Amino acid sequence: MTEGSTPDTHPDLPLSEVRVLELGNYIAGPTASRLLADFGAEVIKIERPGTGDETRSWRLYKGDTSMLFHTLNRGKKSVVLDLRTEEGRRDVLRIAASCDIVVENFRPGTLEKWGIGPDVLEATRPGIILVRVSAYGQSGPLSARPGFAAVSEAHSGFRELVGDPDRPPVRVGVSIGDTIAGLYAAFGAVMELYRRGLSSGPQTGSRTVDVALGESMLSMLESLVPDYSAYGVERTRLGGRMEGIAPSNAYVCSDGLSIVVAGNGDAIFTRYMLAIGRPDLASDEELATGPGRWARRDEIDDAIGEWTAIRTRDYALRELGAADVPCGAINTAADVSVDPQFVARRMIETVSVDTGDDEASDVLFTGVVPVLGERTGRVRPPGPALGQHTTEVLDSVGEHTDHA
Repeated sequence: MTEGSTPDTHPDLPLSEVRVLELGNYIAGPTASRLLADFGAEVIKIERPGTGDETRSWRLYKGDTSMLFHTLNRGKKSVVLDLRTEEGRRDVLRIAASCDIVVENFRPGTLEKWGIGPDVLEATRPGIILVRVSAYGQSGPLSARPGFAAVSEAHSGFRELVGDPDRPPVRVGVSIGDTIAGLYAAFGAVMELYRRGLSSGPQTGSRTVDVALGESMLSMLESLVPDYSAYGVERTRLGGRMEGIAPSNAYVCSDGLSIVVAGNGDAIFTRYMLAIGRPDLASDEELATGPGRWARRDEIDDAIGEWTAIRTRDYALRELGAADVPCGAINTAADVSVDPQFVARRMIETVSVDTGDDEASDVLFTGVVPVLGERTGRVRPPGPALGQHTTEVLDSVGEHTDHA
C-alpha cells in the first residue's frame, strides 16, 4: 500500500493497494477513476467549492445529487479544494504525494498554469502515473482547443456513420466518446502500474498516459480509414444496418415492439430463412455468402419485416431462438432492470441512495464489468456527498489549511 494511504475495505480486489487522485469533472476522467475504484482502488475526487462536479446537477430529477453523479463516482471519496488558490494547490500536492495515479481531464496546460503540472507531480511523488484526458490530446495543432465528446465524436468520423442516410447525423443516447476515452484511460493507468511493478530500480521518470476523446472514437471505427485508403470507399449512414453485413437489422413486430436479428453468418442465414418460411431464399445460391446478401439486402429485409409484422415480439423471438438464430428484444430501462441474465450475473444491483426523499431509497445500479474468474464484483457505495471526506483525507496527509 502507498505510504500515507487509507487502508482499503476491499483487500481482496486487485487494485486494493492503489491510491488515485482524481482532478477534473464531467464524464471521461471520472469514468476512468470509477473503473479503478470498482476494482478496489481508493479514489480521492477533488471537487470545487460550492457546486462540486457539474454532473451532480445533470439529469437531476429530485434532491441535490443526480443518479448520473452517483453512477460515475461510486466508491470514491470527495474532497473540496479550490485549485485556483495557493492553499488548495498545496493541499492537492500533499495528497498527490501519497498517490500512485493522478487522473485529470482539464484542457491541456491547465495543470501547468496552476503549478501542478507533470514535473511538479513527479518531484512530489517520483514515479507517479499521470493520466491526462482531453479532447484532442496534449500535443498537435488542435490540442489547446476546448471540446466535449459530442465534438470529438464528429471529429473522429464516428458521427457520420450514425443515423439514417436521408437525414443528418445523430448522436447515440449516451456519452459514448467520454466513456470509451475513460476505458482507455483506465487501461493505460493499469498498464503503467504493471510496467512500474516490473521495474526493480528507482521509480523515476515520466509515466504519462495521454488520452484524446477523438482518438478514442477513431480507434472504434474498425476499417473505416483502411477501406478509404485502399479502395476509396467512403462509408455512409445506414440506419440499423452495418456496411457489408446482411441481414442484420431491427424489425418491428405486430405489438409495436422491436427486435434485432443478426442472421449474417452463412449457416445461420439458411436457418433464418427457413424459420421465417422462405426456403426459396435459404436455397438461393446468390445469397449463400455475405457479398450476395449485401447486394440484395433490401429484398431480404423486406421478407423479414413482413414476417415480424404479423407476429408478436415474444413469438418471433421464440421461433428464431428455436432455430438457433441470434436475436433479442430491443429493451427499455424497465426491461433491463428485471432481465434474468443481467440479474443472474449481478449486473443489476440494489444500492441504498439518497434520492431527495426523507429517507434513502433502494435504487438499481449497473454492475461491475468484467467478471474476474467466477466472481462478479460488488457495486461500491454511490457517489459521495460534496466534501464528505475532506477532513479525513487531509488529516491522512498531515497538517493542512482549514477548508471548512
